[in-house]
Amino acid sequence: MQRFIRKTVLAAGVFFAAQSAFADDLVTILELAMRNDPALRQAQAQLRSGQQQLTLARASLLPQANASVSEQRQSTGPAGDISYTSLDASSRRYSLGINQSLLNMPNWYSYQGAKEADKARLYNFQAQEQDLIIRVASAYFNVLRAIDDLTTRRQEEEAAQRQFERTRQREEVGLVAITEVYEAQAVYDLARNNTILAEDTLASRYEALEAITGQPHPNIDILREDFPVMEADGNIEEWVQEALNNNPQLLAARAGVEAQTMIAKARRADRLPTVNLQGGYSHSETNSGQGADGSVRSIGAIEGVSVTLSVSVPLFSGYAVTARKEQAEYDLVAQQESANLARRQITQDIRNAYRRVNTDALVIAQRQQAIISAEAALNAIEAGYEVGTRNIVDVLQARQQLFVALRNYSDARYNYVVDTLQLKRTAGVLTPQDIIDLNQWLSDQPATAQ
Repeated sequence: MQRFIRKTVLAAGVFFAAQSAFADDLVTILELAMRNDPALRQAQAQLRSGQQQLTLARASLLPQANASVSEQRQSTGPAGDISYTSLDASSRRYSLGINQSLLNMPNWYSYQGAKEADKARLYNFQAQEQDLIIRVASAYFNVLRAIDDLTTRRQEEEAAQRQFERTRQREEVGLVAITEVYEAQAVYDLARNNTILAEDTLASRYEALEAITGQPHPNIDILREDFPVMEADGNIEEWVQEALNNNPQLLAARAGVEAQTMIAKARRADRLPTVNLQGGYSHSETNSGQGADGSVRSIGAIEGVSVTLSVSVPLFSGYAVTARKEQAEYDLVAQQESANLARRQITQDIRNAYRRVNTDALVIAQRQQAIISAEAALNAIEAGYEVGTRNIVDVLQARQQLFVALRNYSDARYNYVVDTLQLKRTAGVLTPQDIIDLNQWLSDQPATAQ
């Protein structure tokens, strides 16, 4: 899974970079995130560290070999007249030992449990990779959301300023009361305040995107207006089944149950006999030194080969075996309940995600209509204000409703995009191909707040 993600994203990044060398689109940003995101790199290091547990578990089933060499020298003589030119005695020994477990059910079950635990780690890492896609997409579209918000805030501020200046001019010639000037100024002051806050929010959103990739992205591509919006494919129960079959977090929980099952079997098997085969080879040489007449007393060499078959039967260890077995049984129950909880949570999440996507599609259509209605209402109220049938408050409120409708429509579009990706992520089928497809609907014109 992780190899597919990296190869796909890297290939797509090269392709889009060749088309637009200076564009910060979604694919190129994801490719940077795959290489630079600290959270993913941490997860990758933890995965590789955890994978060594499988090697350690397998080591207990493989032959164990050791070799040793020892040499000893002794010299004796009268006190104060010790000569080291001629040694009285020396010995040298070489040995090689091999131990192979023939029957050890606790180690065997522990190894099987380690394999299942390794699967769980891989599934969790896949979940981290899919989570990175969601984080990149969310941060990317949050920037676009903040840009759109700042754009409408500035437009609203400019409109409020024009209205304030116009109202003040009308008051100076006696066409309106001073209260209308105060009302127009209050709206302008609030609009200016909102613009300042929107500028700060945009800066924070840029920082959040930079924190993922490690590089600034002052210009990013915008979402095209003709981006298609449609309800989720299939029915809700099909998506539930998809999530139960593919969600990596749920698969990791199931693998965790299998791993703990093997650990419980290993603890039950602690009462069983173990059989080991041991083999050894040794070689020793001994020089017993010189006699009184200066002659060598003796020189000997001994070689030996041994083969041992040992059977060990645990009898009593102060109830430690029983305690470890019961602990493993309780841990198994806890892991099973954790997997059951994950299954229920993912079922709830996928249903909510499915409904959210469909709701977003309906909301977008309604908010498009809300913009049309707000524009028509504003035009009518402004015409009424000109002939004296409506007051300044009506105009200000109508204009505010129009800008609220514009911001709501922008939010709805970005919510739909992220929620669609989140639906696939919950189902466990989110891949970089989804980002590549989405990238086709981004305009090559960089987004900037007007």
